[in-house]
Amino acid sequence: MAKRSISGVLLLDKSYGITSNKALQKVKYLYESAKSGHTGTLDPLATGILPICMGEATKFSSILLTANKTYEAVIKLGYQSTTGDAEGIIEKLTEVGTTKLTIQYCETILQQFVGETIQIPPMYSALKHRGKPLYFYARNGEVIEREPRTILIHEIQIKSLFQNELTITVSCGTGTYIRTLAEDIGRALGCGGAYLIKLCRSSLGFFDLSQARKLEELEEMDKGDRDYCLLPIDSILQDLPRVVLDKNETKNILQGRVLSEKPDLNDWAAQKSHDKSVRLYYRQLFLGLGEVTSEQTIKPKRLLSESHLINQNQLQLN
Repeated sequence: MAKRSISGVLLLDKSYGITSNKALQKVKYLYESAKSGHTGTLDPLATGILPICMGEATKFSSILLTANKTYEAVIKLGYQSTTGDAEGIIEKLTEVGTTKLTIQYCETILQQFVGETIQIPPMYSALKHRGKPLYFYARNGEVIEREPRTILIHEIQIKSLFQNELTITVSCGTGTYIRTLAEDIGRALGCGGAYLIKLCRSSLGFFDLSQARKLEELEEMDKGDRDYCLLPIDSILQDLPRVVLDKNETKNILQGRVLSEKPDLNDWAAQKSHDKSVRLYYRQLFLGLGEVTSEQTIKPKRLLSESHLINQNQLQLN
């Protein structure tokens, strides 16, 4: 099958039981994409939003790796799992009585997890040790010492508490392991531990699950409808200031030159605490990323290929 040089971002609603890589391969096949990659791996038992970048969009996929995320999690209290979720060997620790735990009590305890906290990554994770993921060692019964990490949890809300099942919504920064959070919550509530029954990523950065498509939907579409599901490349860069270049500035930036006669950088000046990257455009055509230097000029950082820009039929600089 001939591969297509197609570029864009697909928001996939990953189904239960499939790995992120398997989902990527299915999408890649459906789109006949020459180059694709997913951002922010989801465990097989997790569902929810999984952005897949194609073609030129892969140049900017790392932006999503550091984006804030929201999860809907169902936690079973009073138990522990060897994997932290329903895939592991389950052991009962305590009898959780419905009279002991109340939503008000749980809300009070859960507040200690909001803000910057320390978390030890689980053994069943894709973190590398000597070139291999930690879950490789875990499956062989080995325990590797892991360095504690600082994580940021913006908010935890309780959706329901029914017997020993606690359903929560967690808004967090990158690097947060919800399985580990579930275990820590179980201990903090005096239940000995807990494990994840269900996990769904409902948002990532600016993207919401309501925008995502399931594999089954995509499989039933024709090629044109599938292509229509792709978001533009710059959709993953919405929080960066936008700078519009004229024809000469566009020529210079595409040739790797620094723009000494800078465009208006007021938008960026208001966000000095953020990344110094800016989105570059010629008219409505997205060119790529530039970087604001200490001299307040703009230098090219990561640009779309000229062949891609020409194929958009909008790059006419002669």
